[in-house]
Amino acid sequence: MKTLLASLSLLVALSAAPALAQTACQPGTYAAPDGDFVVLAKVPTIAAPGLRYLFRDGRRGATSDAAAPLVCGAGDVSVKGKAWKPIAFRETPASFDSVGTKMNGVLIEPPGVDAKRPLVVMVHGSERTSPIGGVYGYAMAAQGISVFVYDKRGTGGSEGEYTQNFELLAVDAARALDTARGMTAGRHGRAGFFGGSQGGWVAPLAATRTKADFVAIGFGLVASPIEEDREQMVSEVRAAGLGEDAEALVNRLSQATAGLLLSDFRTGYDALDAVRREMADKPWAAKIDGEYSGAIARMPNEELKRIGRARVDNLELIWDYDAVAALRKLDTPLLWVLAGEDREAPIETTRGALLGLAKEGKPVDVYLFPETDHGMFEFTTNADGSRDVTRITDGYLKLLGDWIKGRASGAYGRAEKLSPR
Repeated sequence: MKTLLASLSLLVALSAAPALAQTACQPGTYAAPDGDFVVLAKVPTIAAPGLRYLFRDGRRGATSDAAAPLVCGAGDVSVKGKAWKPIAFRETPASFDSVGTKMNGVLIEPPGVDAKRPLVVMVHGSERTSPIGGVYGYAMAAQGISVFVYDKRGTGGSEGEYTQNFELLAVDAARALDTARGMTAGRHGRAGFFGGSQGGWVAPLAATRTKADFVAIGFGLVASPIEEDREQMVSEVRAAGLGEDAEALVNRLSQATAGLLLSDFRTGYDALDAVRREMADKPWAAKIDGEYSGAIARMPNEELKRIGRARVDNLELIWDYDAVAALRKLDTPLLWVLAGEDREAPIETTRGALLGLAKEGKPVDVYLFPETDHGMFEFTTNADGSRDVTRITDGYLKLLGDWIKGRASGAYGRAEKLSPR
């Protein structure tokens, strides 16, 4: 799964907008008297003036945008003419060892001391960028939660090699929670994990490696990477209105490419060739991607035998990972938030699996935000079917905060709370 921050194209567009003279803008989190907040942060991956902003209701953009709904002052931020004051978080750098690798992190604590304050470790998606200094940790801390963020191994200030091996990443996350607990002894209550995207595979597994009081997941999958690839292709053919025959064909393609992956590209070429012959007279087949199957189908066998594994399978991904089995090991309260029109992580299998677990009596809360894509982003659709993200959907950040604090209730934007039948 691609990075949680993969949809920052909006900010690239914003960089071309007329800039306001907001030279006083300073990174930080600013709160209104009623508890609303906005996070201002640098975006090292975007060459745009100003800072990135994120409001609790999901509005996002750049302070350099002429239409930015805030004005930076000397030490505060003005929203609709009212001054919002900075929150004085306590930030403590940290390092810890995990499987012989030195990891880099930071603990963010709201002001004051509260022995019942929740503690959450933020578990990565597949991104290689550092979450330290980013908006999401502060958006959680602004809601009265202590937050530990750390660089995935092989990224940022953490040593080691970048990997997508769920087992190894789960050990890292478990070690991060143990470290955060030690740093906040006497200053925290319930403690657990939040994982976004690929973190939906890692965080529940981490909760089987150390004690966790909760696990919260945003737009993750209860399906294997192979199933993710298949569902993406099915979603593509449905979006194109191609019908059941096309769905059956991409299912066969997924089965064929899975055979290659599970054999380390040693066997499965006859099955792949058979599907290629079926696809040969289908004009739409050249536009099918999935997570990896489209690219594999378009590579010659000679190339696949030489470099297929190096190109597709070089990060130790567990292709047939049994996500349901991992969740069945948990008796920990679980929140799962689904994006209703998620193209990157289609929700059909995940939704069914979660509601099945809830029906079995597992403590699972499932919420769905309609008309949202991966990252819980609202979007506009272009004439060619592509999407431009606009904002994080209203209610998502507040739902996470309230649920982690153990008091989720009422409405959260357009979210629907799902129940097993």
